[in-house]
Amino acid sequence: MHRVTTIFRVFPHAGIVSLLIFAAFLTDTNAFAQSGGSLAATGKLTTPRSGHNATLLTNGKVLITGGSAGSTVLASAELYDPATGTFTSTGDMTTGRVCHTATLLPNGKVLIAGGHSKIDYTGSALSSTLATTELYDASTGTFSAAGNMTQARACHTATLLNTGQVLIAGGSAGNGSMASAELYDPITGIFTATGDMTEPGCQTATLLANGKVLITGCYGSPNYGPPYHAELYDPATGTFTRTGSMFYLDQGDGPAAVLLPSGKVLIAGGFLGDYGFSAHAELYDPATGAFTPARDMPEGLGPGRAFLFGDGTAFIAGEGFIYATPSIGTCCTGTLELYDPSTSTFNSSGNTPAMAGQTATLLPDGTVLLSGGVIGFQAFTLSLSEIYHPANLVPAPVLLSLSGDGQGQGAIQHAGTSRIASASDPAVGGEYLTVYLTGLAEGSVIPPQVAIGGQMAEVLSFGPTPGYPTLNYVNVRVPSGLASGPAVSVRLTYLNRTSNEVTIGIR
Repeated sequence: MHRVTTIFRVFPHAGIVSLLIFAAFLTDTNAFAQSGGSLAATGKLTTPRSGHNATLLTNGKVLITGGSAGSTVLASAELYDPATGTFTSTGDMTTGRVCHTATLLPNGKVLIAGGHSKIDYTGSALSSTLATTELYDASTGTFSAAGNMTQARACHTATLLNTGQVLIAGGSAGNGSMASAELYDPITGIFTATGDMTEPGCQTATLLANGKVLITGCYGSPNYGPPYHAELYDPATGTFTRTGSMFYLDQGDGPAAVLLPSGKVLIAGGFLGDYGFSAHAELYDPATGAFTPARDMPEGLGPGRAFLFGDGTAFIAGEGFIYATPSIGTCCTGTLELYDPSTSTFNSSGNTPAMAGQTATLLPDGTVLLSGGVIGFQAFTLSLSEIYHPANLVPAPVLLSLSGDGQGQGAIQHAGTSRIASASDPAVGGEYLTVYLTGLAEGSVIPPQVAIGGQMAEVLSFGPTPGYPTLNYVNVRVPSGLASGPAVSVRLTYLNRTSNEVTIGIR
């Protein structure tokens, strides 16, 4: 059991005990490391693109937005359907964007923020930085303009906080790095400035188990070179503070970072300019604020994306080693790495055609969608996509429902009782509820995020259900100000994937 604030005893309602027992036979959440996986082709993008964004929606599809094809910045968007393995066009964005962010909000919409509207290869710099944002509504397949950020920025980070707000930090405007940060509130639709980072040019933002955000890869001043330092953003105070220097003084630019089940953060790889890619990796411990070395990767890995599989294994997809081919010449290939926290070791798990600009998205069934990118120094843009199949497939968490099919009235109790929060016995704002589910990683300190009625709920505790160790519970506080109704939505997000949606009564 993981303690956040007050812990409430769990009392399964007599009507859901059979569901808990049945689910126990179907669910095995024991974590174990993977030894490898395999790649298989899937459908092609409708438009070749690189530097785009890929966002897993609540319906299980993947939204692909923007990016570029050569010197053309794209406004087009498309959807990948894992059920059919195909891409189809959806509504265009209001503005073409590359190096933007795309964040799934608690209400199910996607916030598209900033980026560049043009690419200027002649000056080797990106221009036309955007302050504009827009929202994608999956129910209508359309984009609509949202408010402007307080500053134009591109290649920044965007982190969904446990408050439901989005922290947007750093990035660049033209050729200059930024230290400023701001918050987006999905309820009001307003951007407001928050405290500045201690240094500009930071590369990664990782939400920690304690709700703070670790910013890594910041250049040391005044010369914007090594050593790299790190800082923490505290949502309670709206401020950034230093939290020590990274262990490797030559850690690459744009490393991958991922929160591990222990609560530590793995930072790996990055671009070393004329020296290629970094093979270094290190661990950040929030308990001590210190960085310690991890074992090196088998090969240097350029800027990449990282996330955690349900079995506790970390997956990294990044720019890989240099090699030569008769048709392309000397170029790079995408490299896939698996990190096993129990042994602190990396294992190479294949290569992809993309040199850079590829996206990696963890799908509901536990596979990974790799899409687009460029190949060769000629920057040939790809429409190719592949599916990575881990050796151990762990699906997304499932909220239990009274019907047993994961729909309708949820197996959600008024905390400390056996009463169901239903239309006839509704919950109220500020009340505590106990949510039953399967699929949380065993022994992990990473809390899920729970949305009720499209707003983020405070998570107070979570863990194995007493008497049913393979099942989980989450104690949450109902947000205030929700619209009343007999069937208000409840959804959970965990390790970058959303659960099914169930309902409760609210008054």
